[in-house]
This record gives sequence, C-alpha cells and structure tokens, in this order.
Amino acid sequence: MEAKRSLLAIFLLLSFLSISTAAPTRKTRTRKPCKSMLFYFHDIIYNGHNAKNATSAIVGSPQWGNKTLLTGQNHFGDLVVFDDPITLDNNLHSKPVGRAQGFYIYDKKDIFTAWLGFSFVFNSTQHKGSINFAGADPLMNKTRDISVIGGTGDFFMARGVATLMTDAFEGEVYFRLRTDINLYECW
Repeated sequence: MEAKRSLLAIFLLLSFLSISTAAPTRKTRTRKPCKSMLFYFHDIIYNGHNAKNATSAIVGSPQWGNKTLLTGQNHFGDLVVFDDPITLDNNLHSKPVGRAQGFYIYDKKDIFTAWLGFSFVFNSTQHKGSINFAGADPLMNKTRDISVIGGTGDFFMARGVATLMTDAFEGEVYFRLRTDINLYECW
C-alpha cells in the first residue's frame, strides 16, 4: 500500500512538473525605434480678423455654430483644416522644415477632445517626403499618442507612434504642439 502511495505521489509530481514546463511562456519584446524625431507645429486659427496670418480655418460647424468662431460645448462638431508650419524648435518665427497639413474634428460634447488626420510634408534638405498620422486626441491629457500610419520618400511605409503635447495655447487663436515621433518600421 505504501509503495502504491509513493508511486502515485511521484506520478502526480511528474504530471504537475510536465504541465508547468509545457505551458508556453510569453516573452516580452522591447522594441527600440529605428528613427526618432522632434518637431513643433504651430496652428493659427482664422477668427474673422487674422486672414493674413491664419494657418487653419473652420470649414464645417454645427447648425448653432459659425465658421469664424469655435462653437461652445467643447467645440463639438467643428471641422478645422490646417496648413501649419513645422519647426525644429518652439519658435513660430524659426525657419519651417515642412508643413503639417490635414484636419481635426472636435468629436465629443462632454469632453474636450478631437480626432486628427494629417501629414507632415517636408521640404528641407534634411528630409524629403511625408509622414502620415491619424488618431484620437484627448486634449485635456498632458501627452497623447497617435499612430504613424505611413509615409513617402525618406519615410516610405513608416509605422510608429507620435506623442503630442500642447506646448503653448493662446485662447481660441493659437496653439503649438510638440510632436515626438518614434518610428518602429523604417525602410
């Protein structure tokens, strides 16, 4: 009887050991970016008085809104297109290395947030081509991540993440975004 108990105990022990070693272990893979860049883009929204300097304009608004002032209720329903200068530092008057071109839609009534779709189009000697971005932008967060979904030229088929941070905000007319880009697929 004692021998049967010992044999059963050894069998159970071996069974448990084989199950624990046969279970797949998940390796976490730390990926390092193949390219990292930092840019600033400067948005000056048209307000009815600054047509000469404006780099963005409201092209769609809800029935209660208008196209020269952002609506109330967290700007819900406003569609803004932009063609903003991109610089290497946070000075609006620095030489642009390209343009941020695209749109943002204020898409929630109860929270100040937007959805972005835009490209960085480069025209400098350092970079040629474009990087494309898309994603939700919860504006009240200090930093926000949006997807890098492709590119052309030097950034052909690039994939990665761009971390946005509002670097300056001057009422309803001007804001500056710090854009920290990390590409994980580079060709």
